[in-house]
Amino acid sequence: MARKKVSTTIYITPEQADRLKLLHERTKVPIAVYIREGIDMVLDKHAHEMPGQLSLDARAPLKK
Repeated sequence: MARKKVSTTIYITPEQADRLKLLHERTKVPIAVYIREGIDMVLDKHAHEMPGQLSLDARAPLKK
């Protein structure tokens, strides 16, 4: 079963739209898939800036 998607609006340049349309025509992959992949790439690149639980290796040493 496919995961639920959240609808959102984005604005891209006409050049980006043209290139995405051409890519879709050649690969038959929906443009939305490429946009989601691009978002995942940005989130991975900036993961260190996101809040989250520290790994055990990243913890500051305990003070005695």
